[in-house]
Amino acid sequence: MSEAPEKPQKAPLWKRSLPWLITVGCFVFLYTRISGPAAAQGMSVVGYLASVFAEVNWLHWLALMVPYSIAFFLIDSLVVWRVINWFNTKVGYGEILPVRASAYIISILNEQVGKGAMALYLNRRDGVPAWQVGSSMLFIMVCELLYLTTWANVGLALQWDNLPVVFRALPWVALGVAIAFAVFYLYFRGHIFSGSKFRDGQLLLAFKEAKISQYFIILLLRSPALLLAVIMYSEALALFGVELSYLQMLGILPVIFFGASVPGPFRAVAVSMWVVLFPEHPAEMSAFGLVQHNFFILFNAVIGLLFMGRVQKELFQVQPASAETN
Repeated sequence: MSEAPEKPQKAPLWKRSLPWLITVGCFVFLYTRISGPAAAQGMSVVGYLASVFAEVNWLHWLALMVPYSIAFFLIDSLVVWRVINWFNTKVGYGEILPVRASAYIISILNEQVGKGAMALYLNRRDGVPAWQVGSSMLFIMVCELLYLTTWANVGLALQWDNLPVVFRALPWVALGVAIAFAVFYLYFRGHIFSGSKFRDGQLLLAFKEAKISQYFIILLLRSPALLLAVIMYSEALALFGVELSYLQMLGILPVIFFGASVPGPFRAVAVSMWVVLFPEHPAEMSAFGLVQHNFFILFNAVIGLLFMGRVQKELFQVQPASAETN
């Protein structure tokens, strides 16, 4: 008689609680920053924020956010399609769209768990080993680190005197990332520590196969999404009464996106970072960050719901195909 599969172990309580504790801490921080200006106006914090929301042209804001969110989805899916075809199986771009869209639903709470859902989907649909798809998702995450670091430094170089002084640490961060990546790349390509077996695991397959040109290709494919975001965020921020040039936003937004990747509800870390960077506009930046980041993930989840019927059909009615690796 075959053994019953082991039940997955539940994560420790502290690990499950940490994202919520971070979120609570961020909202306490935001409250302390808004309460002073609100009291000076003789208003409650809620009333003060409501007055900010009342001044926004929401139709104009939606006209910016909806096209951007759709464009991001198409570019994001293109990146996933390219990586899956490199390292896992041949699949059409149109077939990747429901894979990526369905993962957005789970990404409401955690973007990285959403990527894990894509691994499960491709395993069930195409028979691709889940660990190998997981390797491709890790490859995408590393590429995101590289491209955000690159663009943050490009923005800093163009706006050195117009960004907060703390941003001048970014070149040192980039140097550390570059050194770490060089060691990382040489190791997985077998140029150093050639006797190590750690690199042979299926979860690391993409890094073992990836060429340096493929990292650059993903950076190029992903970059239009960031450049569109720079334009859209600058225009949307103006609707909240704060002006920021495109070049200034180019220096700031990659750093904000690092904050948005921290697990937790409501993208609280990213929202708090707006207030830290613009302390003279705590209510405006709190309102802006809250609606920008949360509308984005909720709208993407709606896109996922549009594909849910197709996803369910492919998962439960189609037998997994054999994986054809590149």
